Amino acid sequence: MKKIERHELIKQLIRENKIETQEGLSRQLAENGAVTTQATLSRDIRELGIIKSRTANGSFYVLLDEQSNNAEDIAQSYRNHVLTVSSVMFMVVVHTRLSEADILANILDDSANPGILGTLAGADTLLITCASIEEAQKLHNEISKAIDNE
Repeated sequence: MKKIERHELIKQLIRENKIETQEGLSRQLAENGAVTTQATLSRDIRELGIIKSRTANGSFYVLLDEQSNNAEDIAQSYRNHVLTVSSVMFMVVVHTRLSEADILANILDDSANPGILGTLAGADTLLITCASIEEAQKLHNEISKAIDNE
C-alpha cells in the first residue's frame, strides 16, 4: 500500500473508531491490509497531525486539523490537561499529567493565537513563550479561569 493510501486509511479509521493506542491503530491497519512498522506508524501519526484527546470516556486519537479551536474547546483542553499554571515575565509554565504536555502544545500551536510565539513540551511540563508580559498574564489568567471552573 502506498503512503498516501495508508494515510487516507489512517484518517478514515480515526474518524470512524475510538482508537486508544498506537497498537490498536496498527491492528486496525493490518485488518485492512496495511501492515506497517511502529516507526512508520509513528511518523504517519506525526505527519498527519494526529493527537490524543482526553474525554470523559477516555483518551482517543483525533486529527488535530479537525479539532475545533474556538475559545470553549481550548478552555476544555485546559480543563482536561492542566494541573497547575504559573507565569514569569513573558513565559507561562503549565504542568500536566505524564505524556499530556505535548498534546496541549499541539492544540495551542494550532490555535494560531498571536500572543503565543511558541511552545516547548516535555513529558509533563509545557513552556509557552508569549509575545509580551501582558500576553503571558492574559494567557495565565485564561488557563487559571478554565481550570478553576472544573
